[in-house]
Amino acid sequence: MKALLQRVSEARVEVEGQVAGAISRGLVVFVGVSRTDDSSDAAYLAGKVVNLRIFPDLAGKMNRSLLESQGALLIVSQFTLCGDCRKGRRPSFDDAAAPEQARTLYERFAEACRASGAHVETGIFQAAMQVHLVNDGPVTILCESPVRR
Repeated sequence: MKALLQRVSEARVEVEGQVAGAISRGLVVFVGVSRTDDSSDAAYLAGKVVNLRIFPDLAGKMNRSLLESQGALLIVSQFTLCGDCRKGRRPSFDDAAAPEQARTLYERFAEACRASGAHVETGIFQAAMQVHLVNDGPVTILCESPVRR
């Protein structure tokens, strides 16, 4: 499972011209689910995302977590994070989870983030979305769940 994090000063996601979710300061989290992912991956990534120290402290150093800085999350499903571009000119999405599995783990990820105390907004799974964000920093980080052997 992959989560691409962008620290933002504001963000919103629109579906058919309507705002589906919006936040001020926090993180936009694009989530990609692969075929081999399960609930433990969703729980692991949720804990990583809300506790990753990428927000500034009083000295301006990245030393505070989302929870410590009272930021919010805007979580957007993004199967294209599972694209493999190593061969040819067209990404392969063979590693992406089937929609049913991906929806379940996407929702579990969002639930785990909420359970940690974070304010969570989401896009709409499998919808064509327009994401508007102001990247703060800029800070963009890719987090992945552990690889199983």
